[in-house]
Amino acid sequence: MEFDAWADLRYIHRWVCSRQCALMNGGGGWRTRGRCLERAHSWVLLILAAMLVTQAPHAGAIDDWRSDSPGHTRRISASDLPAPYATASSVNGARLVRQPSAARLAVPRGFVVTAFATGLDGPRRVRIAPDGDIFIAETKAGRLRVLRAASGMQKPSQREVFAAGLDGPFGIAFYPPGAAPRWVYVATRNQVVRFAYQAGDLHASAAAQLVVAELADTVYGHSTRDMVFSADGSRMLVSVGSESNDAEGAPRKTPAEIRDWERSHGLGAAWDDETRRADVLAFDVEGKEPARVYATGIRNCVGLAVHPSTGDVWCTTNERDGLGDDLVPDYSTRLHEGAFYGWPWYYLGAHEDPRHAGERPDLAGKVTLPDVLYQSHSAPLTLAFYDATSGAAAFPHEYVGDAFVALHGSWNRSHRTGYKVVRVRFKDGAPTGEYQDFLTGFVVDDTRVWGRPVGVAVAHDGALLVSDDGSNTLWRVSAAR
Repeated sequence: MEFDAWADLRYIHRWVCSRQCALMNGGGGWRTRGRCLERAHSWVLLILAAMLVTQAPHAGAIDDWRSDSPGHTRRISASDLPAPYATASSVNGARLVRQPSAARLAVPRGFVVTAFATGLDGPRRVRIAPDGDIFIAETKAGRLRVLRAASGMQKPSQREVFAAGLDGPFGIAFYPPGAAPRWVYVATRNQVVRFAYQAGDLHASAAAQLVVAELADTVYGHSTRDMVFSADGSRMLVSVGSESNDAEGAPRKTPAEIRDWERSHGLGAAWDDETRRADVLAFDVEGKEPARVYATGIRNCVGLAVHPSTGDVWCTTNERDGLGDDLVPDYSTRLHEGAFYGWPWYYLGAHEDPRHAGERPDLAGKVTLPDVLYQSHSAPLTLAFYDATSGAAAFPHEYVGDAFVALHGSWNRSHRTGYKVVRVRFKDGAPTGEYQDFLTGFVVDDTRVWGRPVGVAVAHDGALLVSDDGSNTLWRVSAAR
């Protein structure tokens, strides 16, 4: 992606200021024009600085898409991190193109990947109902779609719209957990709703019921909300990403004000436009009690999952931009109730974000380290544990207990990474820290991609399903027979 930095700055400045001010003032986010312009100007300066240097090659990258191949293993630790601004912050958004005739997806030997469903409309989150039906959130279209296919089938036999007219649906969860749910819950941009459900339903039988009327005070910025129920079915957890990249321009609080704030919002919780943002929130399943903060300092937990054996709640997170090609690593992690994961003041333990230097010395040493680090700007979205032990498409036994994560790819790295699905290795229910490329081939070259994985789910026949909102396809990976 090439830029004439000075010419494009004028357009970017007008677009950012007008777009953000109109949206934020209309939604109660940035409450004055001055505040919104201040925030918009900071973004413009970041983008300009990146554009001026993004053409220079970056020799210090850990690696990039050119190294991707099924089975390629990476393990990143905090000791591998460079200093902030070791490289420039790049603007390197991919150009989305149609699948070239020569482009082929790659999977490990012994597996087959096929297009299971095409012509979808921005497919995002994928969840499998207990009866095997495949629910897909078509977020921009405001729809919940359901596909039906018998075990081992290469294509769905039925494609229906379960519900429409939703405000940015993403998270999907069936309740109660088990074989006979009575409800399908949906997390939208700022609410949780539910539909009465029984096995076999292809269309909602009644209008949505409102469960949570307002997740946060503001709705802009990161807008996907995922949700799961705890293993015992007693609590509903909902992830709410941050409004901003790094809480730029947030007002300061005194130590006394911070202590008072944290009593009700949790350790390290951000405030102002970030109130109940960059958090995972806990609710009772009926939404009758006020939200409680389950974990804080998580910039954008796009995907939630519950480990089928341990019951641990897992979160897959997009970290912040603007600190260079190899900062800050994205991650997946077990969520510990009451834990603080660093955003915006720190990252990966005691690493202080230089844009907030000296603001929160009280948090030093209180940041919980995440379990599995991915290359920075990979943009991991959702996670699914592989738990199929039988089925027409089931993977070899050594895959059982591991997880698959969809990496959507991002714009803030000079040599792109992501745009693939990776296998996260586990041993005895705990992550080893390693991940391996599993499904690759979506990148064409340094400037173009033809697909972007979003959702991963394990079908009842053992196949791995991958939604791709770049090619509007649901891919199916099965063991070769």
